[in-house]
Amino acid sequence: MSTNIEKDDIDDLIPESHIALDDPPNEKSACIEYLLDLLVDAGRVDDREAALDALLAREEETTTGVGMGIGIPHAQTDAVSRPSVAFTRSDEGVDFGSMDDEPAKLLFMILVPKEGAEDHLAILSSLSRALMHEEVRDDLYAAETPAAVQAALREAVA
Repeated sequence: MSTNIEKDDIDDLIPESHIALDDPPNEKSACIEYLLDLLVDAGRVDDREAALDALLAREEETTTGVGMGIGIPHAQTDAVSRPSVAFTRSDEGVDFGSMDDEPAKLLFMILVPKEGAEDHLAILSSLSRALMHEEVRDDLYAAETPAAVQAALREAVA
């Protein structure tokens, strides 16, 4: 993977089975488990407890609430064998302790293998750059199907 994710990467990183459009729990650790279970159910996680430990340890280090209503819990862990992203959105928002004190309503989870530092940074930076644009956030709020979420992300990383 290059330093950016490409349109073609979207289907592998975040297939429709990794996208939930129902409201997640509005408490942070329960929301993290909700996103994690999307990846577990899709067969992307080899060890749920190890993945959860890595995600929660990362949350202890520093907030993954990036502001503008976005939360991106993420971790590098041997509990996964390939980079994976999950997405959900929350009507009420989840307190991810973001700098702007806004609850996170667009929630992405990134899990990459322990040795995947380059992939991790590529995914995180590509997503963060895309989400800076209000129209991308609006498209994600408006998406009515997982396929529409994928289309918005494909367009955003172009």
